[in-house]
Amino acid sequence: MRKWLLGLALTAGGTLIVPADANAQVSRLTLDRVFSSPDIAGSAPRAMKLSPDGKWLTLLRARADEKERFDLWAMDTTSGEWRMLVDSKKVGSGAELSEAEKMQRERARIGGSKGIVAYDWAPDSRSILVPLEGELYRATLDGKAEKLPAGAGPKLNAAISPAGGYASYVQDQNLVVMNLATGKAAPITQDGKDTVHWGEAEFVAQEEMDRFSGYWWSPGDRYVAVERFDEAPVGIVTRAAIGAEGTNIYQQRYPKAGTPNALVELYVMDPAGANRVKVDLGKETDIYVARVDWAKDGSALYVQRQNRDQTVLDMLKVDPATGKSSILFTEKSEPRSWVNLSNGFEPLSDGSLIWWSERDGHGHLYRWKAGKWTQLTKGDWEVAIDATYVDEAKHRVFFLGNKDDVLERQLYSVDYAKPGVPARLTEAGWWNSATMDGSATRAIVTRSNINQPSQVYLADATGKRLAWVSENAVTAADHPYHPYLAGHRERTFGTVKADDGTVLHWEMITPRLEPGKRYSVFFQHYGGPHSQTVTRAWGGALQQYLVDRGYIWFQIDNRGSANRGKEFEDAIWHAMGSVEVADQLAGARYLKSLGFVDPDRIAIYGWSYGGYMTLKMLESAPGVFAAGVAGAPVTKWELYDTHYTERYMGDPNKVPEAYEKSDNIADAAKIADPLLIVHGMADDNVVLEHTTAMAATLQQHEVPFEMMMYPGYTHRVGGPGISQHLWGTILGFLDRRLGTEGK
Repeated sequence: MRKWLLGLALTAGGTLIVPADANAQVSRLTLDRVFSSPDIAGSAPRAMKLSPDGKWLTLLRARADEKERFDLWAMDTTSGEWRMLVDSKKVGSGAELSEAEKMQRERARIGGSKGIVAYDWAPDSRSILVPLEGELYRATLDGKAEKLPAGAGPKLNAAISPAGGYASYVQDQNLVVMNLATGKAAPITQDGKDTVHWGEAEFVAQEEMDRFSGYWWSPGDRYVAVERFDEAPVGIVTRAAIGAEGTNIYQQRYPKAGTPNALVELYVMDPAGANRVKVDLGKETDIYVARVDWAKDGSALYVQRQNRDQTVLDMLKVDPATGKSSILFTEKSEPRSWVNLSNGFEPLSDGSLIWWSERDGHGHLYRWKAGKWTQLTKGDWEVAIDATYVDEAKHRVFFLGNKDDVLERQLYSVDYAKPGVPARLTEAGWWNSATMDGSATRAIVTRSNINQPSQVYLADATGKRLAWVSENAVTAADHPYHPYLAGHRERTFGTVKADDGTVLHWEMITPRLEPGKRYSVFFQHYGGPHSQTVTRAWGGALQQYLVDRGYIWFQIDNRGSANRGKEFEDAIWHAMGSVEVADQLAGARYLKSLGFVDPDRIAIYGWSYGGYMTLKMLESAPGVFAAGVAGAPVTKWELYDTHYTERYMGDPNKVPEAYEKSDNIADAAKIADPLLIVHGMADDNVVLEHTTAMAATLQQHEVPFEMMMYPGYTHRVGGPGISQHLWGTILGFLDRRLGTEGK
């Protein structure tokens, strides 16, 4: 359950931006403008990459007239000149996406995107492989795109091999390899059908492990490691994708907590599918294959194997010629809690490994060499679970972290040969993400802060900005948000203490306060693990719209959320819906202590885990809140998937009492405050059964509530027209229940 952002973006606070003319006329935000094209936050490119030779920077850019459709663009890093390489409206078959690709996009959180969503550079930097609407195209830097002679039909996970000899993709549940010199393509696996899949990531790997592929080329194209999974053991959920004018019934293999997972195997073979060997993953088959990586020279395959309880993570070293494996090292969380996964792993040419671990209670980097460990970073702060990058020539490892401020994320580097104090490479006051080239000599930095929507720039290894990729200056007269700057309200931060004394961070935006007046509160929450919502990042226009309507906007991060250390997160172990609720209620008590807050008009809103929290908060504290909105809520953890739910809650067959306390159904009759439930009727993540079970229980106990269903929409309810309708519905409900209409 990686966090879904629904209209309300990750937020932060700070200084008010105003135009030079303090008397400038204030333009009023509308829901239509918040969600229409062009994007009111300005340019927000995706999938930014540097070509292997470093001469080009490529990205996906949304169209000005259709903000959810993306085209492929390239910038000459020498001249700064931009050119469109592939126009998604001129290239493509117009074919309907397959159900498999639709669901894969949903799990990658790009379900509403159209046009180009992925691409892969050829190693010679002369062409790019572009999947589009079921076909494969080879785009060149002169703006031409030729269709490759791949077989007709949907294709998944297209890639070019590291040496550039092959293109590969999954079709009809088998891995297909195309020789780019001859154009000939053939499946290198044969038995993929029915419940058997080759080259794909199983459901929980995509949804919960941040792993979206099921095959991995070795350096030099000698081998390809391929996952084979069989869903036959997985229980079937009859999922009705209820549309506006019809219903599609899917017999979806969905591994509910406490039930069997897919059987996962791993094989190594050559590009023709010959010389196949099975990787020894151990005698126990009820495991997770979390990550797969190759050594720099292709001499070994590294496999991260996680036990079903997620208390043990083994690093296996595999001989690709024989499939034999050995354990290099193990991470353990026993006797309680779980081992978190990360992308902080980098094999080095000398056989040593850079590794992210929480073994000292915080996420930090280590170097493993010949069985010995060297800690590279340490302290009461976190290295992010994002990818690390290594410049072996200079012995530098680059990473994201919050060393300087828990509400910020910066890019740092440290010498892994002689570890010292990490050097911060990005400017204080920003929330950053970054990707680097293969040798870690340059970085593409994406940043935002309390004054500025997302910006992108190219930097060298010292952090020096070389060129803007997207300056997106909100103070520029032509920026979409510029007309609303005069009405932009300041964001503030603060802390309160939880019941046990733990410090919790909150953020708030208020209207221009009038003496003696009390204001309604829009109290947003998520509350789930692996997420931090209070940050110094750009907040987005929707919060400003809510404040413009007279609401105070408020949010607090509870125990159990991310980037505060393992003990802070472990508080929810076998106890979801406990400390998170208590901490959110501490936020409510703080609000009620403020003289400008109307204590009788505090409304709560959350989506996904946040929807679960809305129900839990209303059940736990009747009368505290004036109303609650629960979007796509989990109501019974037994209905959610294995990898996510069992990580935090354990096996329901072993600890049923933990599930009984954490579920929402048993206490549904305690809800006494106005409630609105919202759900997409084709949701394959938090399936609709969660809401129907809750609705039936509320009806049985004669508890009044309101409900809005969205036919054809999945866990992401949004898009042109729909976003406006959704938020119009939410705000109409709150106006009626809080008496705020027209105020």
